[in-house]
Amino acid sequence: MSNIPDQIIDFRSRPAFLAEFYGSTPGTAGYETAKWLSRRTGALDDTHFHASFTLAGYLDEIRRSGITRAVLVGRDTPGLVVSNQQIAELTAGTPELIGLGSVDPQGRGIEAALAGVEHSVKGLGQRAINLEPGFGSPALHADNPVFFPVYDLCQELGVPVCLMSGPTTPDLAYNDPAAVGRVARAFPRLAIVCYHGFWPRVNEIVGVAFRYENVHLCPDMYLFAPGSTTYVEAANGVLREQFLFGTSYPFRPMRQTVDDFVRLGWKDGVLDKVLHGNARRLLKL
Repeated sequence: MSNIPDQIIDFRSRPAFLAEFYGSTPGTAGYETAKWLSRRTGALDDTHFHASFTLAGYLDEIRRSGITRAVLVGRDTPGLVVSNQQIAELTAGTPELIGLGSVDPQGRGIEAALAGVEHSVKGLGQRAINLEPGFGSPALHADNPVFFPVYDLCQELGVPVCLMSGPTTPDLAYNDPAAVGRVARAFPRLAIVCYHGFWPRVNEIVGVAFRYENVHLCPDMYLFAPGSTTYVEAANGVLREQFLFGTSYPFRPMRQTVDDFVRLGWKDGVLDKVLHGNARRLLKL
């Protein structure tokens, strides 16, 4: 692993044991989906996530991969809840893990969501808030007004909002980079992280990030999908301060993803930024 920086922050990670959706239980639909996604994004071993059936195994996998900090993401959608409290319990006393909270103002109401943000950030010390508009019931665009109070509060608290959208969004109409641009314009002091890089709409999301410097891209496992070379081209140029490394584990192996990532053709000085510098700045580490 020579030529790899001695600090690597994985901006999107979850152990398999958190939920069936992450492959926790062999023989289930979630387990088969975890294997399928691993194959589709280029994993050499589609059962690699077995290592994280336990917390000890997950942490060992992080350490073996060369990753120094992993961002553990909560979920709050109608189909999957991994509570902020659960994330806090997993990250407590574990220096390798950084917790992110998640809220759903559409499903739980705005007051509950705002209270959730306050507790996540001020009470649990979590570093950002995850929102998944396209996974709501019904699906919504990221610029729907129901999310504006959350954006406003996160802007005032100085914590990023992570928007998750990609090809697994139930309706690809809601995987819309233009909506991210409207949010970035309305909340210019809000750091926005685009999980999955809104792939496959690569050119559009790169254009949004070009226009709005508060938009950051984390294509994670889709960096290795067809059409993704534009992400690297952008990160080597104007977006070098706006690009983040993520494995999207358990849907792609950690060590393989690190090794594949460093071979993508980064210009001098870029790798340190995208592997850890930009994440450290955004998360105030």
